Amino acid sequence: MDKGKVYLVGAGPGDPKLITVRGLQCLEACDVVVYDRLASPRLLHHVKPGTERIYVGKLPDRHTMKQEEINQLLVDLALQGKTVTRLKGGDPTIFGRVGEEAELLYDNSIEFEIVPGITSAIAVPAYAGIPVTHRDLASSLSIITGHESPDKLDRSIHWDKVTNATGTLIFLMGVAKIGYIADQLIRHGKPPHTPVALIRWGTRVEQRTIVGTLETIEAIVREANFQPPAVIVVGEVVLQREKLQWYERKPLFGVRVLITRARAQASELASQIEELGGEPCEFPVIEIKEPSDSTAIDLLRKHLSEAESYQWLMFTSVNGVEYFFRWLRKFGIDIRRFHAARIAAVGPKTAEALIQRGLTVEELPVKFHAEGLLEKLDSELLSGERVLLPRGDLAREVLPRELKAKGLIPIDIDVYETVLAEEQDELALEWLREKEIHMITFTSSSTVTNLLEVLRRRGVSNPVELLSDIPIASIGPLTSQTIREAGLTVSIEPESSTLDDLLQSLVDYQQTHK
Repeated sequence: MDKGKVYLVGAGPGDPKLITVRGLQCLEACDVVVYDRLASPRLLHHVKPGTERIYVGKLPDRHTMKQEEINQLLVDLALQGKTVTRLKGGDPTIFGRVGEEAELLYDNSIEFEIVPGITSAIAVPAYAGIPVTHRDLASSLSIITGHESPDKLDRSIHWDKVTNATGTLIFLMGVAKIGYIADQLIRHGKPPHTPVALIRWGTRVEQRTIVGTLETIEAIVREANFQPPAVIVVGEVVLQREKLQWYERKPLFGVRVLITRARAQASELASQIEELGGEPCEFPVIEIKEPSDSTAIDLLRKHLSEAESYQWLMFTSVNGVEYFFRWLRKFGIDIRRFHAARIAAVGPKTAEALIQRGLTVEELPVKFHAEGLLEKLDSELLSGERVLLPRGDLAREVLPRELKAKGLIPIDIDVYETVLAEEQDELALEWLREKEIHMITFTSSSTVTNLLEVLRRRGVSNPVELLSDIPIASIGPLTSQTIREAGLTVSIEPESSTLDDLLQSLVDYQQTHK
């Protein structure tokens, strides 16, 4: 068997978007990913289906796997012919022990590649508004480990040389030793009033920053019960934070939002939440798929083949548009055969999906649901007209029922099905149980019912109780009704049922509940 290859990849400091392009390529190509605690779990969404995931992370009071065992694990996996990505927080060459891992790979004649990452020593202060160098304040910096016991620190650090060697001192993993570090720096010449900042979980939703001086910082850390992991910055550059902090000023900073949409649809919402400073947690409870029943497919073919007979095409979702065109391609039906039909859409996103395909859409309703569409088009709907409704299997009956009552002939076809999603991130469930989810978004009634069902299947005996104290955001009144019927409370509902308005409502809520 041919030997595999190992990529020793720096995952960056925590924000998953700070991984390098090369690091992302290694994740997408690997057969096995070996990851630790400081690598963002959201990066695992980029691995291909079937990729083996092995957690070897370390906690302050517990080591899942010793370093020597990790080294050997990488060798064993490569000897099985697998492509392995070893995902390490920050940069693997800065206190990441990559040298030990790479050396054993070399000794076993296994090909490897070191992929640098953005180190927390620079990125974390930047996210706290602290540039580690500044033309007027610091033209050099030192990166020092602060993790060892005081006697080991004294053996590994020449305090008399380090203290004034550079303008900025960066200590990694030194929260527990902050008092000793401060004392040593003062003893060896640093002024007691030298500014100090500690940034915990930098670049993540949990980021927290405290600031003091060498003579006050130990008491501040103790009073705040400030816990690792954190980066310590010593130097005048800390004062730049007063003007330059940008991340912590974002409107959704510190907010982790659970997204229950189908994974294929969640990316737009997740990206916008990130832009606003929040952390999206994707927990898809629905999956959108094509109908597989042969009778349903035959019926689809029949109704779509009658393209010339329709006076109206009415779309109620982006999914309806997407799957409508998929079936046209599958059946070889030219969209121009629907030349006699006027086209209507329930909301702006649905209309946009049609416009992108070169189709003209009738005026949009003021209220983005079936009732609004009927109200808008009421004077233009004529008895006897045939209306094709490409929708999902869970679509409400309001539209075809009311069209029929007006004398029209609605042809309701299920171009897609909404089913319970089988795969969710275990970490999201853990966050729910530990009350580390700060908001939940529901964009359809099916996301509400399916989330409760998924939680039951995962062993949660009372899902409503688990979710009861988390603010819930609903896309609109119909979804809100389902939420309330389930026994939950709606905290956020936009005036218009659009993602943009939902996001603005999240921001407004957060600003009034800080």
